[in-house]
Amino acid sequence: MRTLARKDSRPKPAAKMPVSDAAVQAKTGCTWDRWITTLDRAGAAEMSHRAIAQLVRDRYHVGDWWCQMVTVGYERARGLRAVNETAKGFAAGTTRTIAASSAKAFRAWTDARARGAWLPKQRFTIRTAIPPRSLRITWPDGADLEVYITAKGANKCVVAVTHGRLKSAPAVRGAKAFWAARLDALRAELEA
Repeated sequence: MRTLARKDSRPKPAAKMPVSDAAVQAKTGCTWDRWITTLDRAGAAEMSHRAIAQLVRDRYHVGDWWCQMVTVGYERARGLRAVNETAKGFAAGTTRTIAASSAKAFRAWTDARARGAWLPKQRFTIRTAIPPRSLRITWPDGADLEVYITAKGANKCVVAVTHGRLKSAPAVRGAKAFWAARLDALRAELEA
């Protein structure tokens, strides 16, 4: 059972929320202050993430994506969830736009020789792959890696990496720095 981490009833500053106050009000009809007050009254501070999301969806008729945003915002406001925290630890995301086809970017991940040019000495297990769009990878320390490659024309794509199951917020900073450098190296390799 979870308990409130903060003694006062006020939410944390809106800057910690996953979306702006204006956006949540436009899509759900309520501001963050109203959502927090409403969910406090419903006993959400003692509920699991899943139970809060279901409450928001079923009682207040909010769509799936927005019920997740409301739930995460509530958990952040109440000190129950940190920024970048997920149900399975912390996650770091990094994205780069690359002047190369999605097929070429995909091959740079799946071909060991091509991968060695931009991600040297890294061994991992590819669990699933959907060419040329996505990969699910197990990192050597057991962390989850999700790679999404989105074509933006014949010779342009976006590569997005999410490194999950991280242990802490400092680990998020380290993973973001690592992947920023590696994706810059991937871009340099593919655009050469």
